[in-house]
Amino acid sequence: MNLPKKTIPGATRFLAALTLLILPSVSLAGETFDGKWLTTVSCESARDALGYSFRFVSEVKDGNLRGLHGTEGQPSSLLIEGKIDADGTGKLYATGRTGSKEYVPGRDTPRGTEYSYSIEAHFKGTKGTGTRIEGRPCSFQFEKQ
Repeated sequence: MNLPKKTIPGATRFLAALTLLILPSVSLAGETFDGKWLTTVSCESARDALGYSFRFVSEVKDGNLRGLHGTEGQPSSLLIEGKIDADGTGKLYATGRTGSKEYVPGRDTPRGTEYSYSIEAHFKGTKGTGTRIEGRPCSFQFEKQ
């Protein structure tokens, strides 16, 4: 036997209003920076290594950034991952494998050697910047697509 469903108009309006008040602050905090970001990495010359710069697309989903240059785990690759807080503060971490010796300080490091470093970043609106913490000086630019 199917009984008609009863709704209480006041309760329905109250729940709808409550949803509008609560959900945007929960969902938008982690999603403010969601989308694709053109990422530019620029590293200065260091010791006897040449400087370099390259671009690739990173993606932010639910406040988590992931960007890959090259093929993960292969020589000349770079993977950047990390969290961007609602205030735009990004704690990112880069891992990769070295490429040509001309771009590696010391030049005695074999091609394909693993490396890693931390990146302090800040995002605001459709732009972001970052700085490598350890090792040679590198800067990061992010532009939302």
